[in-house]
Amino acid sequence: MIPTREIIQEAGNRIAPFVHRTPVLSSRLLDDISGAQLFFKCENFQKMGAFKMRGAINAIQQLTEKERNAGVVTHSSGNFGQALALAANNLGVTAYIVVPSSAPAVKIEAVKAYGGKVVISEPTLEGREREASKIVAEKGAVFVHSSNDLNVIVGQGTAAMEMLQDQPDLDYLFSPVGGGGLIAGTALAARYFGQGCKVIGGEPFGVDDAYRSLKSGKIEVNITTNTVADGLKTQLGDINFPIIKALVSEIIRVEEPEIISAMMLIWERMKIVIEPSSAVPFAALLREKERFKNKKIGIILSGGNVDLLKLPF
Repeated sequence: MIPTREIIQEAGNRIAPFVHRTPVLSSRLLDDISGAQLFFKCENFQKMGAFKMRGAINAIQQLTEKERNAGVVTHSSGNFGQALALAANNLGVTAYIVVPSSAPAVKIEAVKAYGGKVVISEPTLEGREREASKIVAEKGAVFVHSSNDLNVIVGQGTAAMEMLQDQPDLDYLFSPVGGGGLIAGTALAARYFGQGCKVIGGEPFGVDDAYRSLKSGKIEVNITTNTVADGLKTQLGDINFPIIKALVSEIIRVEEPEIISAMMLIWERMKIVIEPSSAVPFAALLREKERFKNKKIGIILSGGNVDLLKLPF
């Protein structure tokens, strides 16, 4: 099922009291470098530092009172665990966040600071899923997937909807591709609120499952997870992939040095903090900039949760 225009608008209204309407910034210098007119949707300024707050809030708001009373659970060592913890805290709901034992202490502490109940699992997907299933069985908590959940996808799409309200005549919208929730939501927003706006994904060569999935027409998996863009190591799902297949024009892959270079440019020229995953769509544009000359282009900067002691430059 592909959500309607009304569903995305309703989500935007529903989550508005709980999220920031993030700014859209531009840079004349980056326009000169790219040869296009660029607009950056700064979800690095979102609550908890990433777009994922939108989907987390929307998903919890859609639960019944009985479901809210039982709580929510997800498995995540990254931004979605923090987002679900903070969203649940805001709505008076208990959130159980399953985190692998390999997760950095700083991420575990962030989940706790947002009010999440941390459950440590084995550092494998099977281990994480097992612990999450146990909590669902014992507590009756509702499992919320970080990207393969329709309410989450619709919530993530509100970032692009806001951007197109500010800049309705964009020719292209660039988004990073990880688990597929953000790009699926972005593609829905472009369909309903754009004027022929095409959506293009940016993806590292090291984790190019979405690129291969679009080519083959079925969900492909990654053999390696070798990329500095740690937020993009996740796989597409059976709920978001049909939306991506129907509405995303193409995915451009980028090399690791291109990601780091794009990240440095944004730090240097725009004076804002973004994480490596956020730099991937900008890197994708720069890689093929001749094709996009003189076009109006929106780029979603997905988040700014970066470990300052482990910068790639």
